Amino acid sequence: MSRYLAFDLGASSGRAILGELGDDDVLAVSEVHRFPNSMVEVGGHLHWDSPRLLAEMHEGMRLCVRGGEPLSIGIDTWGVDYALLDDKGRQMGLPYAYRDRRTEGAVEAFATKMPLGRLYKRTGIQVLPFDTLFQLHAAARDEPEALHSASRLLMMADLFNYQLTGVSASEFTLATTTHLYNPWKRGWDEEIISTLEVPHNLFQEIVEPGTILGELTQEARAETGLGRVPIATVACHDTGSAVAAVPAEGEDFAYISSGTWSLMGIESPEPVINEASHRHNITNEGGVNHTYRVLKNIAGLWLIQECRRAWEGERSYGYDDLVGFAEAAKPHRAVIDPDCAGFLNPPSMPDAIATYCRKSGQEPPRGHGETIRVALESLALAYRHTLNQLEEASGRRIRRIHIVGGGSRNRLLSRLAADATGRRVYAGPAEATAIGNLLVQAMATGRVRDLPHLRRIARGSTEITEYEPGDAGEWDEAYKKFIELKEMLIV
Repeated sequence: MSRYLAFDLGASSGRAILGELGDDDVLAVSEVHRFPNSMVEVGGHLHWDSPRLLAEMHEGMRLCVRGGEPLSIGIDTWGVDYALLDDKGRQMGLPYAYRDRRTEGAVEAFATKMPLGRLYKRTGIQVLPFDTLFQLHAAARDEPEALHSASRLLMMADLFNYQLTGVSASEFTLATTTHLYNPWKRGWDEEIISTLEVPHNLFQEIVEPGTILGELTQEARAETGLGRVPIATVACHDTGSAVAAVPAEGEDFAYISSGTWSLMGIESPEPVINEASHRHNITNEGGVNHTYRVLKNIAGLWLIQECRRAWEGERSYGYDDLVGFAEAAKPHRAVIDPDCAGFLNPPSMPDAIATYCRKSGQEPPRGHGETIRVALESLALAYRHTLNQLEEASGRRIRRIHIVGGGSRNRLLSRLAADATGRRVYAGPAEATAIGNLLVQAMATGRVRDLPHLRRIARGSTEITEYEPGDAGEWDEAYKKFIELKEMLIV
């Protein structure tokens, strides 16, 4: 029995997951520790409380000791956010959170220095206002002294890897989320960095998923009770770990890593960078075994999470309650564009949905059930739209969709996705990110051979639910409305 410890840190919570891989290639996972995560406001800006997150990881390691030491430890986090270190390796303040408003106008400002078309050809990354590139543009404008006095820039998982091992490196899947990685040169893009006017020395050596980075420092061992346990660079971008664990065979599939965001894409041995991918704002992020995740970011269950938060004053609704309300609600009440900027971080998500409907000439949903149903149906329509774009850009015919991550538990969304896209949908595993993290560690230690072997283990270790598409009927009309709204650019 091989034991591994995964830390999976998301924008709302973090978990320590223990994985035990038997000789029969069945992986058993169990949650050792769970802890909250949220943005904190400091000086009018949103940040991540990274010292507390490190302390929670220490606690997860202490709890893990009771069953015996793991063979390795791996950490995955969200992308784009970073920390700066000084010349003594000390962290310089709390990392900014990607939802902070400091990047407003940064895309337009950077475009005056480098045309966005040229930027895309060099990186293959979709333009999102919170990308690391645009965060650094804002930092160079607002805090140039901090940038020029820093010695290193580390993405979030890279930061924790460094704090646990003393080794600073940039893991490949996270590096590709920065908008500063050039897939043709297989390294940092010096021209973009020069255009930003930030120091080149900030950027560290890029290492692949499945690399043993180093062992726990003496300080970390004293803090946790563990011995000289190695830290492996897994697919440190959480979506990269989730995609690694997609239980698929062949190449004719798309995946949706469903959580706060819906990351929908295909896997490719090479980046897909062409006129169609640029027009559709498709991104190329790194994956395991030198693959690329050709995908788009879609505003996912954030809409549901924020509706739930807005209704907390009435009572504490569970997600199953909200899905039940939506199942009983009238279908196709209205259509929204989930990627409208007004849904990024509104004071009240239900109000934002209602306002969008009014601005687009639609009757707003009535009650909780209709509101949730409108959000979920619109997500399913966004999947259909993205599927069409992926097929055009890649030249592939996509015949099935795998939904992984926490959102795969949402039976209504999975059924709506099948109906909206006309494709068979396979939902699960819900723990794809942790499974991918654990099994890439197993690759690093030699227990798992390659990516196909990893996926066979994922298929044999989890329950998958299949959804057949139903009658297209009203979905075709709803999709026409969805496209109209996209073209209207409602804000």
